[in-house]
Amino acid sequence: MPGKSEARVCDAALARAFSFLGKRWSGVILGTLLSGPAGFAELKRAVGGISDSVLSERLTELAGAGLVVRSVDAGPPVAVEYQLTASGHALLPALNELTTWAAENLPAADCPAS
Repeated sequence: MPGKSEARVCDAALARAFSFLGKRWSGVILGTLLSGPAGFAELKRAVGGISDSVLSERLTELAGAGLVVRSVDAGPPVAVEYQLTASGHALLPALNELTTWAAENLPAADCPAS
């Protein structure tokens, strides 16, 4: 019918991105790794308030999605390091824009990582 508005549909790619990156801590972990590789303990310190089990789960999910790679140095001592892949680095512009938007539009008290 002319004049009748079409039903709104959410963009499928955007929905996939938010269902993945919208999980608590995922975006913060990625943002932390933008400055370079880090070990588990370093990530846990940087992402205040995250439990070991949740950090491990999120790192596994991010690695499974191809955004993070886990590398093991047999040592001694054994060292495990996480770093962004090319796909993870491709998020840099979007994460920078989100950071700028949050700084300008969200009260600092709303930050879950503080």
